[in-house]
Amino acid sequence: MSDQPNQKLHDVGGWLYSDIVKDHFFNPRNILIDEEGYEAHGIGVVGSPACGDMMAVWIKVDLDTQKISECKWRTFGCASAIASTSMMSTMATENGGMTLVQAKRLSPEAIIDRLGGLPDRKYHCSVLGHQALREAVMDYEETN
Repeated sequence: MSDQPNQKLHDVGGWLYSDIVKDHFFNPRNILIDEEGYEAHGIGVVGSPACGDMMAVWIKVDLDTQKISECKWRTFGCASAIASTSMMSTMATENGGMTLVQAKRLSPEAIIDRLGGLPDRKYHCSVLGHQALREAVMDYEETN
């Protein structure tokens, strides 16, 4: 499940979750509680509230470097969706931020790897985050 050393796994209802997943669920990074007044350069929304999972991502881009300087998000989903999107937002902004090309190429597998794994039945949770990030980048590119 994880090749990260000393990674403790927690059994929740027969599904194994890493300490990293637990941490990002209980302490989500970059979450946007209220978007009123928040000005983003690109917005991506994927999913459907009718089926239960929906993801919104707002990005700001450093206009000089064309790297993501902020990646905010909100989701209507389970613990795996929250943890996956929190990790995605961290990955998008760490070390000076991803380039737009890197952000569009971010894979669900990369997110899952950084989380220390997810149960197979929760794979789709990491897909929502990467799709919403890609939509936000494409929204930025279309308007700039």
